[in-house]
Amino acid sequence: MSTTTPPTGDLHVVVGYDGSPPASRALDAAANLLRGRTGRIEVVYVAHISSTAMLSAYALAEIESGFDQIEQELRTAAQERLGGGEEEWGFQRRQGMIVDQLIAAANDIRDAHADANVVIVIGSSSQAMHRMVGSVAVSLARHSPVPLVIVP
Repeated sequence: MSTTTPPTGDLHVVVGYDGSPPASRALDAAANLLRGRTGRIEVVYVAHISSTAMLSAYALAEIESGFDQIEQELRTAAQERLGGGEEEWGFQRRQGMIVDQLIAAANDIRDAHADANVVIVIGSSSQAMHRMVGSVAVSLARHSPVPLVIVP
């Protein structure tokens, strides 16, 4: 039996979300973590263009347009899963490397809410290739400045 006092700050949960089954499980887990607590879920979609892509300005504009469409679809899917008002959760799109952007989102929340408890929740990768070359989950486990929950 623990006699330590539980943390008193709000719980802010950053969820990496791309609409995949692992990300959907992570979003459900985040909602369960927040249930009965005060705080907020920040759903983060990271639009990532491979650094090896050699694209024209027109091609980049087309990709950005596609990201806009994906963002709207993911926002709608998150709203259907989470329900509730937007005061309980938010959605943001970031661009860059996925791990860097999830860490940046967590740091931004931590900086803005000094008393808050911040955690990142992501789904585990189901791709066999990630077992050999690494995944977002593995990289976050090595570099996250806040607690990390990896949902199977």
